[in-house]
Amino acid sequence: MTDPFKSGPDAYAAAKSQLLDAYRFRHAVKDFDPTRQVTAADFDFILEAGRLSPSSYGFEPWKFVVVQSPQLRGKIAVHAGGARRQLASASHVLLVLARLPHDMTADSDYISYMLSDVQRLPQEISDMKRRTYDTFLRTGFALQGNERAMFEWACRQTYLALGNMMTAAAMIGIDSCPMEGFVKHEVERVLAEENLLDPDHFGLACMAAFGYRAGEPTGKTRRSVEEVVEWR
Repeated sequence: MTDPFKSGPDAYAAAKSQLLDAYRFRHAVKDFDPTRQVTAADFDFILEAGRLSPSSYGFEPWKFVVVQSPQLRGKIAVHAGGARRQLASASHVLLVLARLPHDMTADSDYISYMLSDVQRLPQEISDMKRRTYDTFLRTGFALQGNERAMFEWACRQTYLALGNMMTAAAMIGIDSCPMEGFVKHEVERVLAEENLLDPDHFGLACMAAFGYRAGEPTGKTRRSVEEVVEWR
């Protein structure tokens, strides 16, 4: 990978410009061109941007489910009024799942697996990280014991991955739309019936559609930097 910091000021400026151009290009597309499909290689690139994303303590409380079946999309659309147009027209639809609270406690089997099998930490370091994490859950963010807060905290981690995937898509000219317009428990029921969601370990955090816009969107609007940023 080329490091723009080591490649000179021109490469550095080009990298910054490319990233900002991607943000300016990206819009929440409601209607995709159903005749255009994202290639397998390009969607693998988008998924890899999600897989490599950061998460709190590096515990990756996510799973990505790609739904290409028109029949399954139709079943989801019954309970997703805010996503029906995208479900019908997008090249790819991604469901982002988040780990349930009992998987995210410091003493859970999942956290043990992450520490030993994925992060491969020495026992002493693993024990210290587990204790630090337990303190964070109990007193830092005071999440322990609040099922809803614990799940929403896991969902916040998944949004880091989703943001990176949408940016990665925009950088190669692929459109996207994050979607929360669905009845969570009904879509989860559909996914469980299709064996795509294990209700003992996951809940649905959000959905996203990817593809190519059917028409040009309206201009992007944002508050000014003076309204958004404050320095002291």
